[in-house]
Amino acid sequence: MKYSIFSLARAALSGHKNWQRTWRDATPKDRYDVVIIGGGGHGLATAWFLASEYGIRNVAVLEKGWIGSGNAGRNTTIIRSNYGLPGNTGFYELSMKLWERMEQDLNYNAMVSQRGVVNLYHSDAQRDAYARRGNTMRINGIDAELLDLAAVKKMMPFLNFDNARFPVQGGLLQRRGGTARHDAVVWGYAHAASTLGVDIIQNCEVTGFVRDANGKVTGVETSRGKIGAGKVGMAVAGSSSRVAAMAGLRLPIESHVLQAFVSEAIKPLLPNVMTFGAGHFYVSQSDKGGLVFGGDIDGYNSYAQRGNMPVMEDVCEGGMALMPMIGRVRLLRQWGGIMDMSMDGSPIIDKSPVDGLYLNAGWCYGGFKATPGSGFVFAHLLARDTPHEEAARFRLDRFRRGAMIDEKGQGAQPNLH
Repeated sequence: MKYSIFSLARAALSGHKNWQRTWRDATPKDRYDVVIIGGGGHGLATAWFLASEYGIRNVAVLEKGWIGSGNAGRNTTIIRSNYGLPGNTGFYELSMKLWERMEQDLNYNAMVSQRGVVNLYHSDAQRDAYARRGNTMRINGIDAELLDLAAVKKMMPFLNFDNARFPVQGGLLQRRGGTARHDAVVWGYAHAASTLGVDIIQNCEVTGFVRDANGKVTGVETSRGKIGAGKVGMAVAGSSSRVAAMAGLRLPIESHVLQAFVSEAIKPLLPNVMTFGAGHFYVSQSDKGGLVFGGDIDGYNSYAQRGNMPVMEDVCEGGMALMPMIGRVRLLRQWGGIMDMSMDGSPIIDKSPVDGLYLNAGWCYGGFKATPGSGFVFAHLLARDTPHEEAARFRLDRFRRGAMIDEKGQGAQPNLH
């Protein structure tokens, strides 16, 4: 159905008894032009852009659980485009511009809130690094402001400025950054894609690939039977290595757990998204009042959607270093998502070496903020068989060519990116 003030009024007059389903829960057909494995934000966004931009509507999205059960519902909801390296800069700004028009495009309230993202700095060297990044952003037409200590104090007077172990000196601000409601994003893409005829098939786990005599992928084996496909796109986040292995591929990716946390609801405190520059801690406040925060991934490889206590302690220490008063706030819940950590901290969007199979993987920490951009460029690749210009540097062979995009400067250490 079409959402508007009028549809809301009609539903209210009927006692909210006549709402239609947000999307169709489809039954698999024998064959599709494109099959997308993974019903998270990236897979659903790809399906919608295939249908809306390229007119390819004979598309199926296969999700082994339910829509929103994977990383799409397990992140800290931050959106931003404050990157400094060629490849990342243009791509994430493309994604940010798509965030800004998403709700109108999808006819769905994704609760996009451009409240601003502030990266705090704590040393002269870090200030200079943030200044370089901000200048790169501005050269590329992306908003950035370098804040001094007085500006940060005015914006966030509740921080520990007087006796902090790592004194705050300032911050890099992107006002257009912010947050979006993670589950509403996947619901919105599912709603819009289904409206255009895309089949969204839940509880349908891919168990293998169907290949012809030449080795080309021509479909998938699933828990609900065989499904033929002209092309198969893979967007399964932390399960990328396992699914690729079914096609005989070994990807330059490790899977790690990333924990996230939310506190009990408190009165409005944080006006924006904030990151700690002397450790790994990032936090925002949800519309319900809870502090939503996270930090480093667990240092060992795992496919478990739960983390361990040392990382939890480290994350909370980062928060306490900035805002000692949150020590009185109770933790409400904690969860984990499986990150597909690439060898340089940047994604892979490319044809695979197996004909007929296309990759969208290696998102590390950047998966949620990249959702609309990822779908846009992956749809371009599937429709035209050539990389989109903003994803041209995300080719799989960059590791062989030595053309890495190492935004964090950590080298081939997925556990550190």
